[in-house]
Amino acid sequence: MIADIWTVLRKDWIELTLAGGGPRAGAVRAALVVFVFGIIIPLQAGRDWVDAPAFLAFWTSMPLLLVSGVVADSFAGERERHTLETLLATPLSDRAILLGKVGAVVAYGWGLAVTSLPIALLTVNLAERGGPLILYPLPVLGGILLAGLLTALLGATAGVLVSLRAHTVRQAQQLLGIAMLALLFLPLLGARLLPAAVADLIASRLAATDPALLAGLALAALAALDLLLLALAAARFRRDRLILD
Repeated sequence: MIADIWTVLRKDWIELTLAGGGPRAGAVRAALVVFVFGIIIPLQAGRDWVDAPAFLAFWTSMPLLLVSGVVADSFAGERERHTLETLLATPLSDRAILLGKVGAVVAYGWGLAVTSLPIALLTVNLAERGGPLILYPLPVLGGILLAGLLTALLGATAGVLVSLRAHTVRQAQQLLGIAMLALLFLPLLGARLLPAAVADLIASRLAATDPALLAGLALAALAALDLLLLALAAARFRRDRLILD
């Protein structure tokens, strides 16, 4: 089982990194992401890039953004290239195919974010040279890495769910874009619709709660959502239906 998952993961990883121009183009795209998020933006933000809560939240959402840009190709791209039938005709199990594709996308998005993180810290320290060494506290660093992994998995499982039934990559990208916008704006809209007294009560309760506890609850909720979406994707993955589609 593990070997089969690795086979699919390696195949999709190669396709992700080589798509659109070969290994040189793939390396250029990855380097551009690292350059922007590891050097350009940290140089502009300075020490706030490490200290400000908004930038801490950015590191947890960056893998989601990177995953969203490539996950639509997971099954819809195979369907467009007429390679889906060949993949499904192999003795690989449904679970190995699904987990391999999810794993490749997660590794791509989370890997680029993890690569950018130490470069960003180095950039900030060089820009703020002369002062004390600027580092994330270990609990914060661990939280960033874990949250980034979970958000990458969120984007991968949601994207695979869409890509399983989309006939083209463009259609999958459009549907996934709508889903991401809804994920972003519906909570904001719900918060604006709350009565002022209720909103103030929630805000005061949150302010009085231990931040570590809030972070732990958020990570647990995110992990539960990831498992739910992965289970839904596994339930929808039916080899015979995909071939007929």
